[in-house]
Amino acid sequence: MPREREGNRKTKGAPLPIVTTLQKFLKTYEKHCAQTQTSVCPAIKRDLKTSINNEQILSKFVLVRPDDSPPSILPVSLEPLLMTVQDECYMLGREISIWGLQLSNPEVARLASLLESKGRACPFTTLKLMDCRIDAWSLGRLGTALQFSSLRSLVLDYCKFGNEEIESVFSGLENNQRLRDLSLRFCGLGPQSGPRLGSAMCQSAVRELHLDGNYLQCSGALGLLRPIAEYVEMQGKDQPATAPPDTRNPPQPFQARQRASSALNQIRKPSGAVTVKTTSGKKKRKKGIKKKIKDLTEAGPWLVKLYLADNGIDGKGKEEENSLLEFTQILTRLIRYSTHLRELDLGNNVLGEAAAADILEALRARKTGKLPVLKITVTPQISSDTFRSIWENSKKSSITRKKKEKSMLLDTCAG
Repeated sequence: MPREREGNRKTKGAPLPIVTTLQKFLKTYEKHCAQTQTSVCPAIKRDLKTSINNEQILSKFVLVRPDDSPPSILPVSLEPLLMTVQDECYMLGREISIWGLQLSNPEVARLASLLESKGRACPFTTLKLMDCRIDAWSLGRLGTALQFSSLRSLVLDYCKFGNEEIESVFSGLENNQRLRDLSLRFCGLGPQSGPRLGSAMCQSAVRELHLDGNYLQCSGALGLLRPIAEYVEMQGKDQPATAPPDTRNPPQPFQARQRASSALNQIRKPSGAVTVKTTSGKKKRKKGIKKKIKDLTEAGPWLVKLYLADNGIDGKGKEEENSLLEFTQILTRLIRYSTHLRELDLGNNVLGEAAAADILEALRARKTGKLPVLKITVTPQISSDTFRSIWENSKKSSITRKKKEKSMLLDTCAG
């Protein structure tokens, strides 16, 4: 049922609270731009005015310099926006997207401080820095903030990083129990980044990883997948053959459970939660505590979606031929045993017929083991029969789909 419009409940002629809030936000933002001698971002001003006219909350801020602005125009800066969020205590924002800006150290330092304040002053759960220029110090400061932020999604697409710079991001992933989605598309990552990223994935809660358009090659992709595949294989073999895989909750080692239990206990203590006993004698916890606990996920290789398209994963060269064989072996182990992997994109990587045949065999073994369907994308530069078979084994069967449709029809009739 659609939510009732706030306008229906207001006194006729009186401005909505959200309209007043956004008008004040815009005024403060323009003031801070004037004080810092920077330009008002046209996109932010437009979105604020649109939200005011539509009497709607503005949850996403897009910061971008217009393409047609002459060099003489004052630059667009992130700092006035962050100052406004803090001054106005604006807790309705959820996402900051920054496109093509040169971010200074003071700007990133203020952003990092805001992220570290979590729910007290920072409501943002998504940060997108796309095609931005960030120096090593700023990236290190941002990596440190990841450990303490409430971010669930981080996008750094088209930002070019060196080995030392990207290490700061990887360090911020270790024991990070909140971040779910990480995107590093077209960031110039090479083979050496693979093992370090694989290690970071095993110590974080990231479930969706975008690495399209890099140059990991076979060795880098192998370094990324090896620790993940070895872990899920161990878990798969330890699971009784008669027991169905638990697809809702990823398997968790004893040490990880201990860490998570300790973290959750720390959350409960300062929150002042009270256990209430109802008249029926059952204990009931306050809803706010449940929400905090759900925000945390035990660290571990819980990848659900992995995108490795266009990464130079092929068998060109003598060394790469051996690496491709080893990569295929690790990849098929992941396909066979991972109960939580749902989507794998290997497009624009020329794996070859032998590797494709091994992938097909692993998909069939996955189906025999009654694991969840894995949607996999491979290059069509293989035989049409193998390509078609991979496609057919990586989609939901028509029988399952018909059963679901029949169940939905029965539920509708019963209702």
